[in-house]
Amino acid sequence: MQFISESIIDQKSEAIGEAENLNDYIQNLKAKQPALLAYLFSEGFDLLTQSEKEYTMFLALVIWESVHELHPDQELVDPTDIEKIEDQNWENLSDKKDQKFRDKLTVFFENTEQEDLLAFVEDALVQDEDDMISNDGREYVFIALKTIIDCLEEVAA
Repeated sequence: MQFISESIIDQKSEAIGEAENLNDYIQNLKAKQPALLAYLFSEGFDLLTQSEKEYTMFLALVIWESVHELHPDQELVDPTDIEKIEDQNWENLSDKKDQKFRDKLTVFFENTEQEDLLAFVEDALVQDEDDMISNDGREYVFIALKTIIDCLEEVAA
């Protein structure tokens, strides 16, 4: 997959952030990658608060729109691939149990060609004064978004 630069990510983040309603973006994702949208609404996300779900959706839409900008003609993501990729990502994270959040993520940066997308996710999830994501939700949301990046990387290649 072609490298998704920070400038594209920032452009998409700003456009989606300024949108009054995300429905058009959600419908675009539904039309082009229905398995990814279904994944975002799967029962695993029930452990998140409503605001965490909304923030996760926003971040996923930024990722999707950024990738779609450079790769408009993608194959469909297979739901079984989502599960396999997510399991692998959890396995990679579980090897780093006793480390701080940012330190746990190093392994993911070592094995990605989409460093700017991954940095966007990391930066969005580090603790700040807004605390959009709880400590409990932080790892779950990271793995979900990393899984989406990996799936899109496979079908856009």
